[in-house]
Amino acid sequence: MADGSITKRCSCRDNGKRLGAQCPKLRRGNGWNPHHGTWGYQLELPTDATGKRRPLRRTGFDTREDAVTERDHARNLLGLAGRDKILRRHVADLLHACKPGDPLPDRDHVAHRIHAPTPTDAALTLGDYLTTWITHRTGLSPATMASYRDHITRYWIPQLGQMPLHELTAGHIQAVFAAIETRNAEITAARDHPDRIFRDKIKGARTVGPASQKRILATLRKALNDARRKYRHKLVDHNPAESVDLPSGTPPRPKLWTDMAINRWRRTGRRPSPVMVWTPPQAGHFLDYAETHDPELYALFDLAIHRGPRRGELARLHDYDIDLDAAGITITSQRTTVGYKVIEKDVKSAAGDRIIPLATETVAVLRAYLARRARWRLAAGPAWPRTDVFFVRPDGQPWHPDTISTRFERLVTRSGLPPVRFHDLRHTAATLMLAAGASIKEIQDTLGHANYKLTADTYTSVLQELKRSTAEATTRLVPRQGRKAA
Repeated sequence: MADGSITKRCSCRDNGKRLGAQCPKLRRGNGWNPHHGTWGYQLELPTDATGKRRPLRRTGFDTREDAVTERDHARNLLGLAGRDKILRRHVADLLHACKPGDPLPDRDHVAHRIHAPTPTDAALTLGDYLTTWITHRTGLSPATMASYRDHITRYWIPQLGQMPLHELTAGHIQAVFAAIETRNAEITAARDHPDRIFRDKIKGARTVGPASQKRILATLRKALNDARRKYRHKLVDHNPAESVDLPSGTPPRPKLWTDMAINRWRRTGRRPSPVMVWTPPQAGHFLDYAETHDPELYALFDLAIHRGPRRGELARLHDYDIDLDAAGITITSQRTTVGYKVIEKDVKSAAGDRIIPLATETVAVLRAYLARRARWRLAAGPAWPRTDVFFVRPDGQPWHPDTISTRFERLVTRSGLPPVRFHDLRHTAATLMLAAGASIKEIQDTLGHANYKLTADTYTSVLQELKRSTAEATTRLVPRQGRKAA
């Protein structure tokens, strides 16, 4: 019972079995026998960090009043924490740690523990705190919640979960990132090892880059800031995560799949950059291949390559977002995933809410898709779902975003082209616009970037590679006597 129960028991036995509360000697007439048995109580404490029950059971009281008094005292101690779940669990840790026969802590002692700037009890560990914090965290998007949980369960609890919260230092946190870098070095060395056995050991393993490390640290920093500021009684008096310095998390710059880059990739299997971009001829080759080998998604791929919407934005387009007569599409929402679960939400920022103009060729591709979709609907008859989603499967259901990526990757592999991610089609679209002479501002508006600097910093390197490729192509057009053609 949440309020606690009062019982009377004895140690009498019948045929070796303890009678407990069933002993007939406990009662005398209609009341209790004051000369037999002892009183006790049970109070349900807040669960531990794993959700396990831990009732507080205390026995050996001479009178019922004594048992009631101590039970009420324990309840009052829990009441000092109010509705603060972190502090209630902290008080429960103190009560549960009391051994049978020892007195419960007095009110002033517990009040000092939970009101002091830094709790002096080591029972509240970082793992306990983070588990409770993420369980009761509200107002987060599903993607952010999943990211927080991943960081907590993969890094912070395994590495520092048993550390008392008040003993955590910047050095402890820095050591976690040192371990991450050590693992990164092991993965990199194994990838380059000549023995396949070593390479197979890290198959599927991924290094944790600077940007990811900064996000992992940000999760802990936010949790500790809440421990210092949000709770009515501060659990820590400072945030050690704020003193941790990590290397710059500058994202990798896109690079073109030049002939030299392709040759190196074919020989080593390694990409020059995590973010690779097709040249205009390579993009055209892919669209030719997709038109023949995946006509169901060809129009979506064509729009992605020429105009650069995100995968989630393409999957969430509605019929009313497409105006082919005005040659434009409106982006307001997206259909993304957390794990494999589909999440529908608004675009990230005001810049993402945009209208994208379409070229005549793209309009023609989308009209051809609508004609194909009409044939699908006619064939399905009454089974066709009532939906206004623009890009759908032949059965009328919306595409799962992960399926779009899977189909794309399969086409890339079969086409013989160097690999790019579906998200890199945004960079390909920017490259096409750069090659056509578009300004950085126009590219920013089309892609929905929040600021000009992001776009300029991202595509400066691609612009230089394009200029170099153009210069080489121009030189090859001019024949020279006595020289072999390049």
